[in-house]
Amino acid sequence: MPLQVWLLAIAALLAGAVAARLAGVWFRFRGSGVVTCPETRKPAGVQLDARHAAVTALVKSPDLRLSSCSRWPEHAGCGQACLAQIEAAPQDCLVRNILARWYEGKLCVCCGRQFGEIQWAGQKPALLGPNRISVEWNEIPADKLFVELDAFEPICFACHMANRLVREHPELAIDRSRQAP
Repeated sequence: MPLQVWLLAIAALLAGAVAARLAGVWFRFRGSGVVTCPETRKPAGVQLDARHAAVTALVKSPDLRLSSCSRWPEHAGCGQACLAQIEAAPQDCLVRNILARWYEGKLCVCCGRQFGEIQWAGQKPALLGPNRISVEWNEIPADKLFVELDAFEPICFACHMANRLVREHPELAIDRSRQAP
């Protein structure tokens, strides 16, 4: 084989390795998270700059920094000491993982169906509030997540959609539990 083919093959392998490293770090640090603010000792909703973490991971361990925090803009100049929590256990701070653990072993409050593995890209389960109105989990601010989870019950996607249909379009729903006149 000519030398040029070998060089192209090596370059392609290196490019593939770099792309895999970038994607892996980006996927690991993307998404909303919840940390305990070292200043207030209360939950704060944060997002990491996943792109910055991925790019810096090419030459060393990822350099973490926040791209948003529920305490900003008032406290935007903080030292970001909460990053130590994320560095220690990045997966434990992610909202999607907190919710997956919360749904684990639970049954839908309406139909009784058990929650299996959560499909975050598709038909996500929801939360049923004390007012019997269901909401999607992304409607709850991350810094209020733990308080809300104590007050809400799990509801599957199908029951959530039915609840929403009845609430938003009652003229399209038929209540079969009522007696006919």
